Amino acid sequence: MIGDRTTPGRVIRSVLPAEVEQVVALHARARATYYPDGVPQDGTDWLAAWRNALTRPDGRVLCVVEAGRIVGLASFRTPEDAPRDVVKLYQFHVDPGRWRSGVGGALHAACVEEWRADGRRTAVLDVHVDNRRAQDFYRRQRWEPAPARPGDHHLRMRLALPAE
Repeated sequence: MIGDRTTPGRVIRSVLPAEVEQVVALHARARATYYPDGVPQDGTDWLAAWRNALTRPDGRVLCVVEAGRIVGLASFRTPEDAPRDVVKLYQFHVDPGRWRSGVGGALHAACVEEWRADGRRTAVLDVHVDNRRAQDFYRRQRWEPAPARPGDHHLRMRLALPAE
């Protein structure tokens, strides 16, 4: 496990269970930016989902904190039925007010550092097809799109994590 990462004015660390409401609020703000017709109301209890993510023994949730406020977060774990050297990035959000400030790049670098230290060789994610900003971000981080799945609303992407 990698320890806290600190730079002037910014800390990257694990999310604390007491911060779940901040996480849910950031998640909602970020998701609202890439659904052209508004965030779908699919019945998901995001408070419960994030509480579960924070307490899973097989997963991690990292956050970026600036001035005492969570401005970025990433949730990842080994996906079901996948080899141990594969990690899935389930959620990756930066507060829209902090886009293009280096928060996303710093958080992504922290994730990659942790994945490599944990012996991961491949990372995967699904990104909403309408979320062009996120797709462009992931491509800049060297993620590659996987073959499209007809009718899917998400694009699958992969990142090779060669040993350093």
